Amino acid sequence: MKQTSLALEEVEGLVQGHRDGHGFVVRDDGEADIYLPPNEMRAVLHKDRVRARIVRSDRKGRPEGRVVEIVERSDQVIIGRLLHESGIWLVAPEDKRYGQDVMIPKAAIGAAAAGQVVVVELTEPPALYGQPVGRVKEVLGEIDDPGMEIEIAVRKYSVPHVFSEACMTQARALPDKVRPQDKARRVDLTDVPLVTIDGEDARDFDDAVYCEPTRVGRGRTAVAGWRLLVAIADVSHYVENGSAIDIDAYDRATSVYFPRRVIPMLPEKLSNGLCSLNPEVERLCMVCDMLVTADGEVSAYQFYPAVMWSHARFTYTEVAAILANTRGPEAIRRKDRISDLIHLHDVYQALHKARERRGAVDFETVETQIVCDEAGHIEKIIPRTRNDAHRLIEEAMLAANVCSADFIGHSKYAGLYRVHEGPTPEKTELLRNYLKSVGVGMALSDDPSPSEFQAIAQATKDRPDAAQIHAMLLRSMQQAIYTPENSGHFGLAFEAYTHFTSPIRRYPDLLVHRVIKSILAKTKYQLPNLPIPGEAHAKLSRRLEKNRATRAVQPGQKPRKPSVEMQAWQAAGLHCSANERRADEASRDVEAWLKCKYMREHLGEEYSGVVSAVTSFGLFVTLDAMYVEGLVHITELGGEYYRFDELRQELRGERTGLRYALGTRLRVQVSRVDAWISV
Repeated sequence: MKQTSLALEEVEGLVQGHRDGHGFVVRDDGEADIYLPPNEMRAVLHKDRVRARIVRSDRKGRPEGRVVEIVERSDQVIIGRLLHESGIWLVAPEDKRYGQDVMIPKAAIGAAAAGQVVVVELTEPPALYGQPVGRVKEVLGEIDDPGMEIEIAVRKYSVPHVFSEACMTQARALPDKVRPQDKARRVDLTDVPLVTIDGEDARDFDDAVYCEPTRVGRGRTAVAGWRLLVAIADVSHYVENGSAIDIDAYDRATSVYFPRRVIPMLPEKLSNGLCSLNPEVERLCMVCDMLVTADGEVSAYQFYPAVMWSHARFTYTEVAAILANTRGPEAIRRKDRISDLIHLHDVYQALHKARERRGAVDFETVETQIVCDEAGHIEKIIPRTRNDAHRLIEEAMLAANVCSADFIGHSKYAGLYRVHEGPTPEKTELLRNYLKSVGVGMALSDDPSPSEFQAIAQATKDRPDAAQIHAMLLRSMQQAIYTPENSGHFGLAFEAYTHFTSPIRRYPDLLVHRVIKSILAKTKYQLPNLPIPGEAHAKLSRRLEKNRATRAVQPGQKPRKPSVEMQAWQAAGLHCSANERRADEASRDVEAWLKCKYMREHLGEEYSGVVSAVTSFGLFVTLDAMYVEGLVHITELGGEYYRFDELRQELRGERTGLRYALGTRLRVQVSRVDAWISV
């Protein structure tokens, strides 16, 4: 009995280090993380797999444990600066979650020099009384070299950034243009004035659009509406199932976007050439051809493969200027396309009204853009402004994505949906308490709808703390994932939704295209042999299992085990979801690094800002002029004791009652910048 009791206390999971020296075991079973004190972290490293025993709980009931077995050492390389101190060579990891410097024997430093950034491969793991030992595998260069932050991020997050030779050989063998045989069994749309609308710096063009007024319906019941065409690059024509290009694309799962550099999912010959809907050249495409009513409802649609000719390459700025002034200089240069753009704007307005009726969540969040000079140095950080041209394209793409989900769903074929579920009961309760604490007098039901979220967003949009309230609304929702099990899209208020519109840069879209083609051809699409997801997908996998269990038809009934085909689709969805997270984390890391480098030039300067996050150790303040977030440590708030109120998201002084909460405006000074950190 004693042995059974001990076994129940032991759990497996991944070690997650913390920059302060302690760590956690992220449990495989999804239960609360186990705290590891600093002495327990001496023999393990961030990302090691361990078996831990829970030995006690702290006063808040959180489990604390000790490591009883190291199940598997992580094979992740470590990036850091090579240092030479007192005759000893060592590497200080860039990711402070590793917690220990890595010793490097002199014979293992290779061509690296002191101060350079290097990639280290461990040859000896850490022990209770010994540091880890490694060898220099790759020299990245000097810390201030342009683009160094990207070189670090792609290795830190294991982002594939070199195409295989087999992939490149296959890409080189592809034609340079559309051939006559490629046009077989396709609708000829070359006379339809489809256009692309993208950002100024876009290099690959996934989508083209066209709209014209028409009558929707038949006979006397026909009403005014529009015919909306969304043409998407037909990547699946060139990237064959299971080919070398396909294997590399699946491995990447998404393009990764950094300032001044993109790591594409597909080789450049495809992403910027053959599959990009460049102006005035023939291109293969998949078309979603829709009839939209004046109420913004898609009354009918069809999918078909086509060949198109882009009649113009517009930028968002240019289209917004034309729509604002149809007699201005931009409009004069594009006079042949003005009426088409007006029709697109008209259908957008109808679709947007339908969005409002659905109660879809529509927050206006501030996104920033880092502007660099030719040498890669930051010139400024500016907010990205969204105009009607952005929204026009967004609504057209949403309509096509909904149609593709409906098409796959009604066909009973397997495919990947883009699923976004609402808040869990726990997060709903936390949000309800937060809204009450900040004086938002609007009720939130136990099973809230998107319209409730949107109503709160609208009611608070003019408050000084609106950005923080909207951030809390967003945090309460679950992250969107790719899965073959459709449970709708909460944020957009759609019953079914997929990603169809960006197959150049997202693998799930490529899979959706293949499924749609198989439905049209009345054939069965078979996924290629894809790798089984690893540790990075465990958390998502547990979430799917939990959601599946809650959807059991009757209480106590076990959910049915998915078929072999569905398991393969689940694996693909988990892989794509996890790699989407990886790309986002790598991009955020690079952006944080660049902002730190930028702020080093502003040491000692004072700025106004707003509290954007509150923790037990201080405040995070976003500067108004810079759109940069920094920490004001609790020790910088004055000589009294501050108590952290998690519910109210505030620090309150015990003696004076002084409060620092989300949305509080402050004047701060830039006192220190440390770019060599993990965010």
